[in-house]
Amino acid sequence: MTVGFSIALIIFSGLLMMLVLMHKGKGGGLSDMFGGGMQSSVGGSSVAERNLDRITVVVGLIWFAIIVVLGLLMKFDG
Repeated sequence: MTVGFSIALIIFSGLLMMLVLMHKGKGGGLSDMFGGGMQSSVGGSSVAERNLDRITVVVGLIWFAIIVVLGLLMKFDG
């Protein structure tokens, strides 16, 4: 069971990294230094950006839950 959660953790870690990197830079940070400071004239966020935010939060919560379960399994296993 620990192996299954470890594999799931690796998969969700990679997925979370990809989702975070897909986000648009908000300005004023490290993304501006590498050319991410170009902002469009549209003020609000689009539906795709809001859905990306929601998916990122859900994947982050699942990632956190897997870490907690894996920690509990390792604690009570040995």
